[in-house]
Amino acid sequence: MDKLIIKGARVHNLKNVSLELPKNKLVVFTGLSGSGKTSLAFDTIYAEGQRRYVESLSAYARQFLGVMEKPDVDSIQGLSPAIAINQKSTSHNPRSTVGTITEIYDYLRLLFARVGHPHCPLCHREITRQSTDQIVENALELIKKEAFRNKTSRVLILSPIVRDRRGEFRQLFDQLRQKGFVRVRVDNQIYSLNEELVLLKTNKHTVEAVTDRISVEIKQIKSEVSLANLRSRLAEAVETALNLSEGLVIISQINDASFVFPDKPKKMKDRLFSQMFSCPDCNLSLPEIEPRSFSFNSPHGACPECNGLGDLLKIDPELIVNPRLTISEGGILPFNRLGEASTWWGRILKQLALEDNFSLRIPIKKMKPESLKKVLHGTGSRLIRVKGTDRHGQRFDFETKFEGVIPNLERRFKETESDYIRREIGKYLRKEICPLCRGDRLKKEVLSITIDEKSIAQICQLPIKNLLFWLNSIRNSQSILSEKEKTITEPIFKDLTSRLNFLLAVGLEYLTINRTAESLAGGEAQRIRLASQIGTGLTGILYVLDEPTIGLHQRDNQRLIKTLKTLKNLGNTLIVVEHDREMMESADFLVDFGPGAGDQGGKVIAAGQVSSVKKDSRSLTGQYLTGRKKIELTTRPVKETKRRLILHGCRQFNLKNIDVSFPLGRLICVTGVSGSGKSTLINETLYPALARHFSPLFRGRPGQFSKIEGIEQVDKVLLINQAPIGKTPRSNPATYTNAFKFIRELFSKTAEARIRGYQPGRFSFNLSGGRCESCRGGGEIKIEMQFLADVYVTCDVCHGKRYNHETLEVKYRGKDIAQVLDLSVEEARLFFKNVPGLAFKLETLKDVGLGYLRLGQPAPSLSGGEAQRIKLARELSKTATGKTVYLLDEPTTGLHFEDLKKLLLVLRRLTESGNTVIVVEHNLDVIKNADWIIDLGPEGGNEGGHLVAEGTPAEIAKNQSSWTGRFLAEILK
Repeated sequence: MDKLIIKGARVHNLKNVSLELPKNKLVVFTGLSGSGKTSLAFDTIYAEGQRRYVESLSAYARQFLGVMEKPDVDSIQGLSPAIAINQKSTSHNPRSTVGTITEIYDYLRLLFARVGHPHCPLCHREITRQSTDQIVENALELIKKEAFRNKTSRVLILSPIVRDRRGEFRQLFDQLRQKGFVRVRVDNQIYSLNEELVLLKTNKHTVEAVTDRISVEIKQIKSEVSLANLRSRLAEAVETALNLSEGLVIISQINDASFVFPDKPKKMKDRLFSQMFSCPDCNLSLPEIEPRSFSFNSPHGACPECNGLGDLLKIDPELIVNPRLTISEGGILPFNRLGEASTWWGRILKQLALEDNFSLRIPIKKMKPESLKKVLHGTGSRLIRVKGTDRHGQRFDFETKFEGVIPNLERRFKETESDYIRREIGKYLRKEICPLCRGDRLKKEVLSITIDEKSIAQICQLPIKNLLFWLNSIRNSQSILSEKEKTITEPIFKDLTSRLNFLLAVGLEYLTINRTAESLAGGEAQRIRLASQIGTGLTGILYVLDEPTIGLHQRDNQRLIKTLKTLKNLGNTLIVVEHDREMMESADFLVDFGPGAGDQGGKVIAAGQVSSVKKDSRSLTGQYLTGRKKIELTTRPVKETKRRLILHGCRQFNLKNIDVSFPLGRLICVTGVSGSGKSTLINETLYPALARHFSPLFRGRPGQFSKIEGIEQVDKVLLINQAPIGKTPRSNPATYTNAFKFIRELFSKTAEARIRGYQPGRFSFNLSGGRCESCRGGGEIKIEMQFLADVYVTCDVCHGKRYNHETLEVKYRGKDIAQVLDLSVEEARLFFKNVPGLAFKLETLKDVGLGYLRLGQPAPSLSGGEAQRIKLARELSKTATGKTVYLLDEPTTGLHFEDLKKLLLVLRRLTESGNTVIVVEHNLDVIKNADWIIDLGPEGGNEGGHLVAEGTPAEIAKNQSSWTGRFLAEILK
């Protein structure tokens, strides 16, 4: 069947949609926000594909997955196995990296395990595995050199059985006696096994069996017969030692001045040999090199200090100290009663202050650094004697150590089983790079294994483009790899380069393999998964994608489209929910939803080839694609202003020590290709720098910069990003914008509510009294699925209404509280038009293009773009000061051309009030309407981080060195 036929789809706001889609084509769904695109693509087509897949499994497997609800659709014919690639699947596991997600790191581990060259982590000399014959030859060479130097050579052949372990080892000594051994060396001292050896079991010991004592004179070395006998004797002793110690042997040269072989020599120089890997100079032996040795998720490879995370949670002194207060006033925040003499710690601290002559009643910022250091870090092993009377009148006199505030908090955080204490102490923790591995996550022994003088950690720090270049260089080199190694690594290289090329194809060449998954933007994570799917080579699959162009510069759009077409040409069907003009123009089949949003949407307005949609006069998208409608320029003449915010010396991550000036009271766009440093500049540096200045409670640490100027001209900063407004169904647009507060008060003032004595709290689904107690006001009951994601099922008592029967009997203008929460923002705006404060909040939600959302729509069902616009609406509904800096990260996510017009009007409203709006954006319609543009680049990753250009859109369009400028010049013609 060459078509996907949907009949009677009614999920969410879909109006009985019937549609035929061609298979093995690139199909794009577009339309206004809330018009039903995602409802059909993800909640109908993909959901039904998943449900049918689950039904194909055995009954045993289905019991773990549960029963999946059938979408409200009459039928779907020609449905292929479906895979969704959306933006909500980013991993928050700190152990997950770009390398582990794409499996590139697995291939790198295999590469280093098979052809890596181990080096001693102490002296850095290369070490190799040695056979028994090689060890014998090396030992014989040592004996020869010593004999020629001193005319005689004396050596002990030792088998290291125990290395730095606690115990008495009586049983071991008995076994050695039974095997015929006469001597052992214990902790570098030679003993006879005829002696009674008593070791302290609490101490660590090293026990080595003496397998032979060899004394050779120079004349024996010169005799071929004697040399052959020596080699035979040495081989036997070495083999015995290797068998006894699992592959280790020590050749110890005796340097005592004596005529005979000393029974208990004192001066010994050891050389360690190993059938595995060992350094003869440092006496260090490395374990067998395996792929798991390079895994930071395995104890075989993970750094022992940070357990493979690369960083440690440490108490930050800046977070626990208020320098303006004294210790007595509670200046040490976690111990705000620390200065009280009635507490245990208070008595010790008071005595410490008395002995060391510092006061607990002066502001912390005026204390001597050494005194504050003792309070925070303790006094070590020093004892403090405390005398006094307890609250019962009993005298006490004791000596104790003062642990210090920071060691105490860190110890309790590790040891406590209380979630509350961990959460409270967690407020004062901050991630710091592990001092042992310096963020590389692996043991030093593993990091000493190299290819082309580079460790696996150094390779993982290379941008993908550079990594591919390095792999090709060693693959083609005549000197780096031997012919044998090339044969071994050829299949590894083939898969590695293939996966890296897929990532290049989707515009991610600036990412590094060690980049953590939680630091990836939604668009980046989605494109990584897309690259992985191409690598699988599957055919006959239905892929459903959600705006894959998010975070992608116009320069790289064609590369992404080419990648999608590659996936299509393999024999797959792609359904892409998208608003990008280039993506729509490249579609084989375009479906336009509308005509409006929410209840006014849910219909297919036009469907077919792009040319036919353009000709359809009913299609709003078609009108924008043809240019019959367009987003007009609304920029104002930019007058020179002295009101500027200037960041000097920005050098976080890939920023190249740049100075950036932000004119205040303007709409500013920060642009540049993906990975050029935009988010680092705004989200990692500017926002924390301003937030920390305005709020002493802000705990973030800004990225590295030298200084900031003009901060006195600003009174507030707000970061409006795409993070969810809540993680549970209890959070919704009404509660987040405080509109629900007005609604509850209205219901409490009705005649019925007054008769019953209901207060506003009665109408809260988070408080006992009015809510349904079966679901505790959630409307849904959470079912924990252990290793699967939690599942929410509709409450069978209130049927999703959240409230009990008595509360629902109270009506306001004919509607109960549950019916009001089920209203769309547009419906609620008309319903409450005579309620001033509430009407204004609902108006702002409509202004940002969210008139289709239901007031009680659960937060988890909202997209990142919708969450961002709800936050923007909440700020718009507040009284503006005119000196606020608003920071937005790609607010055009999920916006159609028509919605974009509304957003630009909202942003312009903010700047007309004197506020500053700084937007990180790739959308050219927003960029052309900016008052000022800051363009970073010129490329991504290490090749980015420079200030390429700044100025008005017209000025940037003339700058040929700016990628943004080149595309901007096209649309400003």
